[in-house]
Amino acid sequence: MKVLVTGGAGFIGSHIVDAFLGLGHHVHILDDLSTGRERNINPHATFTKGDIRDANVVDALFRAEKFDVMCHQAAQMDVRRSVADPVFDASVNLLGLLTLAEACLKYGVRKLLFASSGGAIYGEQDYFPADEEHPTRPISPYGVAKLTTEHYLYYYQAVHGIEWIALRYANVFGPRQNPEGEAGVVAIFTTKMLKGAQPIINGEGTQTRDYVFVGDVVQANVLALQRAGSGIFNVGTGIETDVNTLFRRLRSYTGSLCEEKHGEAKKGEQLRSVLDNRRIINTLGWKSNVSLDDGLRQTVAYFRKELGNGR
Repeated sequence: MKVLVTGGAGFIGSHIVDAFLGLGHHVHILDDLSTGRERNINPHATFTKGDIRDANVVDALFRAEKFDVMCHQAAQMDVRRSVADPVFDASVNLLGLLTLAEACLKYGVRKLLFASSGGAIYGEQDYFPADEEHPTRPISPYGVAKLTTEHYLYYYQAVHGIEWIALRYANVFGPRQNPEGEAGVVAIFTTKMLKGAQPIINGEGTQTRDYVFVGDVVQANVLALQRAGSGIFNVGTGIETDVNTLFRRLRSYTGSLCEEKHGEAKKGEQLRSVLDNRRIINTLGWKSNVSLDDGLRQTVAYFRKELGNGR
């Protein structure tokens, strides 16, 4: 198949590109490199630098390439930026999506895979873990955009017959994650520890997340690519881990001597988030193969190499 991966120079997208190429698919990357990195681009993929909101770039690309499938990983992914600037968030995450979807419709793309969000869509959970039928009450523009995209995908399937699968990711971590900015606590803590700097835990550190390794997320996309039909699937481990525990494990794996230091809690930060993964296990045959500890060790090894053995 000929597959377009938007955001294919980014953390998750670049790993998906590698996997799709390994399966023998022809892969094209569309990325504006605003957060993606050139060094993540697989040399066996075809790369176009461009903004998903640029209708001229998108139309020309789709017209020339005649893709079978689009795997949409590109996004404005910072929840806090979405709160500070919801107009910008919507311009990327909604208008960008619609620009791509209209090109898919115009040029005969038959399937869309979408990187949705398990934590941001559900909001504060009523029960744990949250399955796909849990009420959706996003409390950030980012979450609203992810949920709205799922509704748009349903529309394109119902009215135009384009199949779609939304994968609601838990908190993804692993090699190539960007340690800059506010998102990605594993990458942030790891790089600070390896540099001998002091990480700061927001609040009491008892807030929990479902940490899923990037390789397992890639496998979910591979299985979704191979599946006929449409649907929504959580991609998580079903295991909660609090930030204090994460900090202590990373301190052990990095050999850091830093203190366990706490700062102010972030306003509006979700207290608990964990996903029920039974649907994707039973329907797609997916499973979480990499434990949190194994994933953390792989991530530390990656950043240690990136930083020249760290501190």
